[in-house]
Amino acid sequence: MKAMIFAAGLGTRLKPITDTLPKALVPVGGRTLLEHVITKLAEQGFDEQIINVHHHADKIIAFLQEKKNFGLRIEISDEREMLLDTGGGIRKAAHFFNDGAPFLVHNVDILSDANLKALYETHIGYGSDVTLLVKERETTRYLYFGEEDNRLKGWANIKTGERKSPNSDFKPECNNRYAFSGIQVISPKIFSLMDYYAPKFPIMDFYIENAKEMDIRCLVDNHFRMIDVGKLDSLKEAEEHFSEL
Repeated sequence: MKAMIFAAGLGTRLKPITDTLPKALVPVGGRTLLEHVITKLAEQGFDEQIINVHHHADKIIAFLQEKKNFGLRIEISDEREMLLDTGGGIRKAAHFFNDGAPFLVHNVDILSDANLKALYETHIGYGSDVTLLVKERETTRYLYFGEEDNRLKGWANIKTGERKSPNSDFKPECNNRYAFSGIQVISPKIFSLMDYYAPKFPIMDFYIENAKEMDIRCLVDNHFRMIDVGKLDSLKEAEEHFSEL
């Protein structure tokens, strides 16, 4: 099975650490975030991986060479010329997913004990275009899914009041709301809908804009544990609890 790791971000919330180090190489429990994600993916059957790079890309490439790609097929999607955001990043890596099979996408700063193989199998069972791993947890930004079909209906920031939906009559209160985990499975047939997008675009906006045409569903799992190691206080939390994950 194939997977993509998002590792191109600037890691601004982890400054000053990321002034000289890419977020992917920030250590937690004696191993880099990137190593944690690579090995977790491999343990669950995702032995072909592509990693996008931008910020301190040379250091990530050198790290992988030093580790001999952990004995896996690992390719680099080079975004040094232009950071493409999540949607553009997935589209640039489309050549890697040329076998027609769904693939998993995992943020490099997410540590979890999620069952990724079960997520993949759920996606196959749904026959959906995209399956997002979500859970009930406190956050300011939520995805909203239909109560009967688990299909994506919209997005909202409960702090600012901003809402996004393809439906003009979107009412968040009439749907189930969940927090996205940063882990998802995608079927490559979505690439045809990306043809008219600019080189750089966020994948979640793409999903919202195409929610009527695409079958985008969620897998709700309130039992897995995760830490989003995106800022300094969560990095400290990860150091304290990474062994549980």
